[in-house]
Amino acid sequence: MSLQSPPAATAAADLPPGPGPGLPPGAELNQGGVAPPSAEEGGEDEEEEEEEGEKEKEREKLPPIPSASSAAAGGLERGAKNQFSTFSNFITTINQKKEGIGNRNSPTQLVIPNIKNVRDLPPICLDVRQKQRISIDTLPQELKAPILPEPSLPIRTKTVKDFQDDVEKAKSSGDWKAVHDFYSTTFDSFLEINAAFKKDTNSPFNTIEDSGINAKFVNVVYDALLNTPQDVQKSVLKGIINGLLQEWKGPRTKDDLRAYCILLQNPQFSNTSTYVIYAHLLRQIAALTEADHHFLVHWSKKISQRRFKQLVDRLLQFISLRLFPAKPEEFPPMVKCTWWIPSATKVLALFNAANSLVSPPLISYTDFYNSTLDHIDLMEEYHNWQCYGNSHRFSFCQYPFIISIAAKKVIIQRDSEQQMISIARQSLVDKVSRRQKPDMNMLFLNVKVRRTHLVSDSLDELARKRGDLKKKLKVTFVGEAGLDMGGLTKEWFLLLIRQIFHPDYGMFAYHKDSHCHWFSSFKCDNYSEFRLVGALMGLAVYNSITLDIRFPPCCYKKLLSPPIVPCDHNTLVGICDVTLDDLFQIMPELAHGLSELLSYEGNVEEDFYSTFQVFQEEFGVIKSYNLKPNGDKIPVTNQNRKEYVQLYVDFLLNKSIYKQFAAFYYGFHSVCASYALLLLRPEEVEILVCGSPELDMSALQRSTQYEGYQKTDLTIRYFWDVVLGFSLDLQKKLLHFATGSDRVPVGGMADLNFKISKSETSTNWLPVAHTCFNQLCLPPYKNKKELKQKLIIGISNAEGFGLE
Repeated sequence: MSLQSPPAATAAADLPPGPGPGLPPGAELNQGGVAPPSAEEGGEDEEEEEEEGEKEKEREKLPPIPSASSAAAGGLERGAKNQFSTFSNFITTINQKKEGIGNRNSPTQLVIPNIKNVRDLPPICLDVRQKQRISIDTLPQELKAPILPEPSLPIRTKTVKDFQDDVEKAKSSGDWKAVHDFYSTTFDSFLEINAAFKKDTNSPFNTIEDSGINAKFVNVVYDALLNTPQDVQKSVLKGIINGLLQEWKGPRTKDDLRAYCILLQNPQFSNTSTYVIYAHLLRQIAALTEADHHFLVHWSKKISQRRFKQLVDRLLQFISLRLFPAKPEEFPPMVKCTWWIPSATKVLALFNAANSLVSPPLISYTDFYNSTLDHIDLMEEYHNWQCYGNSHRFSFCQYPFIISIAAKKVIIQRDSEQQMISIARQSLVDKVSRRQKPDMNMLFLNVKVRRTHLVSDSLDELARKRGDLKKKLKVTFVGEAGLDMGGLTKEWFLLLIRQIFHPDYGMFAYHKDSHCHWFSSFKCDNYSEFRLVGALMGLAVYNSITLDIRFPPCCYKKLLSPPIVPCDHNTLVGICDVTLDDLFQIMPELAHGLSELLSYEGNVEEDFYSTFQVFQEEFGVIKSYNLKPNGDKIPVTNQNRKEYVQLYVDFLLNKSIYKQFAAFYYGFHSVCASYALLLLRPEEVEILVCGSPELDMSALQRSTQYEGYQKTDLTIRYFWDVVLGFSLDLQKKLLHFATGSDRVPVGGMADLNFKISKSETSTNWLPVAHTCFNQLCLPPYKNKKELKQKLIIGISNAEGFGLE
């Protein structure tokens, strides 16, 4: 099955599609400025606002957003567009509260009045099915942000030490005036923010490498903020409102971007009472041009790991509480702020892109997961993404980094189930239309194999039944009675994988240093068995079987290159950018040698006497390959050694195994052809196929079922005391012994359906496992010492289906 015109999911290191140059057809720009204020200005404050006159109304206007940077939030457009009231009631209330506060001495919890009506800003324009991914590092020159003249900044001379001294004096004396004045002045406008926190007010800082922000000063000011009195905190929020309300004329300057970067780090935005202001800040950032986003991404990667994590967590919390508010009355109705979640998600995408530019990343990609999304209608999100690709409708699937692997598994499984049902229904209709008697077997992919001819029979069956690969799998071993309730299917996978990956079979080479398999580069006439392995991996994903195979991460990166099978069969598949780091994960010794070559300080040409030609042994015959035309005549020198290493790595991981991997690629996608693959990272494909390496034996204890035992029996208590005290290596051996794999399914230990059964054999016997059913048969050992001894012997010496 081949899918065409895939919707481009946002790559980990790619910016989400945005407006500006290169806008895809169908994505309309918002040409207007700000929508006119609502006629209803919010209840009891209406008469007061009318009396304030035209001057106050002008102040209430939200900043117009240039059409070139209209952003995409029509999303979450699950209700009709509404006009929202302005910030005026909020500002008025702050002023009233401030006048009524007579005591600045005691720090109190920040309480901000609820704002239920806020005005809608222009939508954020986003083309879901962007044809190309735009790399952060390779923006075309015409997309670079123009260098605008910066307005002159006020002179502010306060240093970190001066500020800290003011805070200490305020704490001891109770007089917070100096601190209050600093906060109210600093956050009153974007210019003042730059005056306070810019390293050098006379330098432009127009590069992506240096934001020009005095990060230490920013951190000290924000760390102290939450411990100041309430009126000080309110003055900061009032100043932020002033900055957001200013009229924008033309593109943003770098000082504006610096101010946005600083305001995002405000810890006050962790409080739900500030979410209305936070939402408008996020909206303005989301509506910036792609070139401005480029700067914010590179500046963000310089933030410390702890504070970067706090920023990400704050955005995730904002999205979660908007979706499922603890107190719904705290926020405006969802239909009146459909832009909140798209804006926050797009800003989160900037941090995800920044995280991907750093090696190693500041935080794990799993830290961007929002588990709250596990509880929404994921299939509606998925179908919106598929059906409204060129519209402005928002879907979380546009930003797959935020969707957990568990949620992605649900999407993939339900998508596969729908495809299975569709194919099975079509088979049934075809039978009836030909007036043939329907057979329930037509609803399944029935595989019949002989144990003595396992690989050849499996290959023949899958080749003959290519049209049925998306049906539910059922396996029958010829000459054996028994219904496949899941056990035979798992046994088929285990036996087949065990045989195919055996070194004597010659398809894959096992590298002991890296403990992983890699494709044999030996040439042959038929690569159909590699296609079989790919199909097996696809069937395992669709049938929720965890396979005990060890491919390096590079394999899964190649498997998603591209994630959708191209229509043009001449297009190369399974080819991706590979580096020396990828080679380290497979052949660490060779990679180390190449690394030494790169750092060698002597004369490479004279000392190594190498050319752009490599040699490989195939069936006892040494064969030579040129890495580039006439490579055998081109010496490797100090000047071209980087090119040599890159070509060598590309040869080993791409070119020398192209036919093998292409067959493997097509086999996998013959089963898993789905847009859902666009949601996955390579690491996530590996987890779906092989399971997660993170073990939680306490969770396994809680979910274990018993047969012949009670969980309170002495033998069972001995067992868990021993297992929980095992080293990680022994725990993995136990899991491999009992289930056939030392990894955990995506759903966690509970999905293993692990069972401990009572074995009525002598206590002199070792434990026995039925890996097809994840079952451990345990004799009633008399004491903990005997149980531990027998269990360690059993799990340490068992190999597959027998003892070594």
